[in-house]
Amino acid sequence: MALSSMSSVAEVGCASPIIVSCLVDSLETGCRLDSTAFLVQRFARLHVSLIEISAFPSRTKKKCYGQYVVLFFYPLDFTFVCPTEIIAFSDRFHEFKEIGCQVIAASTDSHFSHLAWVNTPRKQGGLGEMNIPLLADKSCKIARDYSVLDEETGIPFRGLFIIDDKQNLRQITVNDLPVGRSVDETLRLVQAFQYTDKHGEVCPAGWKPGKKTMKPDVVASKEYFKDS
Repeated sequence: MALSSMSSVAEVGCASPIIVSCLVDSLETGCRLDSTAFLVQRFARLHVSLIEISAFPSRTKKKCYGQYVVLFFYPLDFTFVCPTEIIAFSDRFHEFKEIGCQVIAASTDSHFSHLAWVNTPRKQGGLGEMNIPLLADKSCKIARDYSVLDEETGIPFRGLFIIDDKQNLRQITVNDLPVGRSVDETLRLVQAFQYTDKHGEVCPAGWKPGKKTMKPDVVASKEYFKDS
């Protein structure tokens, strides 16, 4: 599965109960590989129109520019692993908000399916009250642009993308369908990327806020290693 063609959500709005339905207007791609074959990709702009449904009271629309975004795809509404992931991210939404990061969940279901799922109690496999938007990619366009769509089934793999406040794609993970993702690890990665953005130092394996970092220099990095 190729991961070389990605796109961004330029604008995302929330409708109570946190349902977002989108039409893709245009796509401008822009990605490159540097000399070390590490993906350094300018987040391509995907212009999105939000559909206002009168049955869903609207909330203030929020743009993703100027803040970090965690965008994660899940296979289907009314399934098994999916609600555990979405609820886990929703319940910890404020931890992401405190560090200037928006979290968005996306599937190829319709916004009506999202609404029905949100209105289903959690004890019956539903989502209940949500703090994060659910993006309805009914055309499969966005999932396909992110290279996470299973073309045979029309459902996305569990792709998760971290985009920084300058719309640079910083991290990609794609799980096969049976295994869910970790909110703890996603939050840690956002914090680590934000730290490197601000301080210019790099974060070793398993780094968490408050732990030692290192200078990206052959000589200066020895200061970290001598104490490890």
